Amino acid sequence: MSERPLVPRPLVIAHRGANAHLPEHTLAAYARAIADGADLIEPDLVMTRDGVLVARHENEISATTDVAAHPRFASRRTCKQIDGVAVEGWFTEDFTLAELKTLRTRERLPDLRGTAHDGQHPIATLEETIELLATEGARQGRVVGLIPEIKHGTWFQRQGLPMEQRLLDTLAAHACTRHGPVVIQSFELANLRALRARLGDRPNVRLLQLIDEPQAQPWDVAVAGGHLRYADLLTPAGLREVATWADAIGPKARAILPLQGDGRLGPPTSLVRDAHAAGLEVHAWTFRPENVFLPRALWLGADPRTRHPEGSIAEIRRHLETGIDAFFTDDSALGFVAVHQWRSWTNC
Repeated sequence: MSERPLVPRPLVIAHRGANAHLPEHTLAAYARAIADGADLIEPDLVMTRDGVLVARHENEISATTDVAAHPRFASRRTCKQIDGVAVEGWFTEDFTLAELKTLRTRERLPDLRGTAHDGQHPIATLEETIELLATEGARQGRVVGLIPEIKHGTWFQRQGLPMEQRLLDTLAAHACTRHGPVVIQSFELANLRALRARLGDRPNVRLLQLIDEPQAQPWDVAVAGGHLRYADLLTPAGLREVATWADAIGPKARAILPLQGDGRLGPPTSLVRDAHAAGLEVHAWTFRPENVFLPRALWLGADPRTRHPEGSIAEIRRHLETGIDAFFTDDSALGFVAVHQWRSWTNC
């Protein structure tokens, strides 16, 4: 594993960009996140029919684009089994990049975050995201990293569209991702193991094993008929095994500070301590500023839709106190404030 420090910790990771303010995974959302102080921006990656990596949280795009409003694509609506789940809609692997570029993005949570920016932004490619990273990082005079997530790796491999080598080739083609901080994430295991073997001498590229619900299985394990669950990865022995291919784990925040029955954050589990003992960093996900996503004890008023910045900052600070190394947030400005408050407090 690489021990080269990338940027000072704890890190603020822009979860899908500044998606508390702008439609997720758009260049505008990434630029806003960088301006708001994000240390790394996160493009989730899926692939087009012609083999281009694009930034979408999933390959089904009806919830985040206007594809349903394009009559010429109506016949491409279909149902597929994605990672064992029946999903109906339109899928990136059925479109060329040129076709996807005719679509416009829209807000995933319109009732919560509004629709003022719907129809304004195209789907972004990984190449465009990296170019933006270089431009905005230079403009701000600081290092901004990239933390791409490989989505549905086994699915795309079985469609003849493997993403892993294409990702490495794209990173190698740009100066800022040849030398700047890059963290590759996946909920699957086999692709991260393979990437570890392929990386060679790339000290700026690190790997993050994402962790889902304890009783769930990584999809590549399930497909192979294995029995391993995410819970097995979180034991001290499991964490030591993860450390043979990854530099960090990405658990849900509730795996670090569980909720108590009264809606308050309880005492920390041993996860951060155990991960650090295994040589792994901990990147917690995901912090959002609306009441509905906050612990009930941190709500402002009774409306789940109310935005409560102070509550989000308080929640992040509680997690920083556990020793996490990084965290994903929908609002990088609030994450930036939380980190600086925490640093000021710990330096007193």
